[in-house]
Amino acid sequence: MHVRSRSVTGPDARPDRGARAEWRAVAMPREHGGWGLTLEPVVLGLLLAPSTGGLSLGVAAFVAFLVRTPVELVLVDVRRRRWLPRTGLAARVAAVELLALVALVLLAWRWAGLAWWPVVVIAAPLVAVELGYGAFSRSRRLVPEMCGAIGISAAAAAIVVAGGGGAALAAGAWLVLAARVVGSVPFVRIQIARLRHGVADPFAADVAQLLAMAVAAVAVALQRDLVLGFAVVVVLAVLQARWLRRPTVPAKTLGLRQMALGGVLVVATAVGAAVF
Repeated sequence: MHVRSRSVTGPDARPDRGARAEWRAVAMPREHGGWGLTLEPVVLGLLLAPSTGGLSLGVAAFVAFLVRTPVELVLVDVRRRRWLPRTGLAARVAAVELLALVALVLLAWRWAGLAWWPVVVIAAPLVAVELGYGAFSRSRRLVPEMCGAIGISAAAAAIVVAGGGGAALAAGAWLVLAARVVGSVPFVRIQIARLRHGVADPFAADVAQLLAMAVAAVAVALQRDLVLGFAVVVVLAVLQARWLRRPTVPAKTLGLRQMALGGVLVVATAVGAAVF
């Protein structure tokens, strides 16, 4: 007997598609660049000082990146004195992810002690600034983007400390990644502005490249083994200053290029620390 299958593209499929779209809206970060900026410190920290406790902290950093989206949505709706169906969904997603985050932190404590905790305390105000802007739907501005990216970069330092690495190496690793953020975030914002409006003043991004090199130089002053990471930051600064004066590339190409450059920086920094 032949049984006709029901179409998955008909009206019956629409509620499922709507539910999936709503779930993605409250659970998945919208900033595509944030995925790379979160993974870079995790990978760098584990390459410099691999450990089970560090791995737990790395996963915790990734969960912290994910939980920001539903938490900000709940904060926005509470501030506006409303509780919509999406608010309840976001609250449930945030609760599950926060429980997972707590569990991962406890595992890191169990496996690596609490030597990494001061790094989290130092980075917490930066993350708080980003959340504060997010509660007012302003997380796409320069200050929260910079604070959030530099704050999550602290995961590299925490992982290094959890793996038994020295304070100088941990601080230097954080500074190398912070230097990338200082140079890349303003650069990307200017390029997006050029794509949308056709023209944008590159002065702020040029200054950012100089600041990026200065921050990376401090990293080398703390830990000379990170000199290769400093060299890559310098190359990135020069390239980005040049690209600001060339025709812009599509946003997707810009994002992929940034992910590739971040990967090069992570690998070069780790290799340099192992060789020098």
